Amino acid sequence: MIVVSDTSPINNLAAINQLHLLQQLYGTVLIPEAVYQELTDPDFPVAGAKEVQTFTWIQIRAVEDRTMLKALSSELDPGEAEAIVLALEMKAEQVLIDERRGRMIAARLNLHYTGILGVLVEAKSQGFISTVKPLLDDLINKAGFWVAEPLYKSVLRLVNETK
Repeated sequence: MIVVSDTSPINNLAAINQLHLLQQLYGTVLIPEAVYQELTDPDFPVAGAKEVQTFTWIQIRAVEDRTMLKALSSELDPGEAEAIVLALEMKAEQVLIDERRGRMIAARLNLHYTGILGVLVEAKSQGFISTVKPLLDDLINKAGFWVAEPLYKSVLRLVNETK
């Protein structure tokens, strides 16, 4: 399965020590150069920086379609734009992207996408984690990942973890 990731899923899963879920679910994860740069910028250290430099299952790829990249760059940040273009170029089965605007554009381009919450749901369904709620709470409280209350409740209902 070819999977391309934007910055947010890697950064936030690393922040809660769950980055290994991507390898368990997808094997290899491709990231474009802009995502690598966002994660490893020495002026803005973030969770996941060390991992993208050392984990062999996270592979960096250059984007070739500069025309498409330029078109998307007016609407998206560099990491999102390159992740979407790379997903198109690689004919990826999945693009991991959290930002609403990026997801809308991915859908418009007929890309299958999921975000970090979908990764947690899938990890539970595959038996890699037993519960989603503690990790969801860690994302919010430790990683600073924003989740609207209705979405929070919806995810917990989906995985049968409601009160």
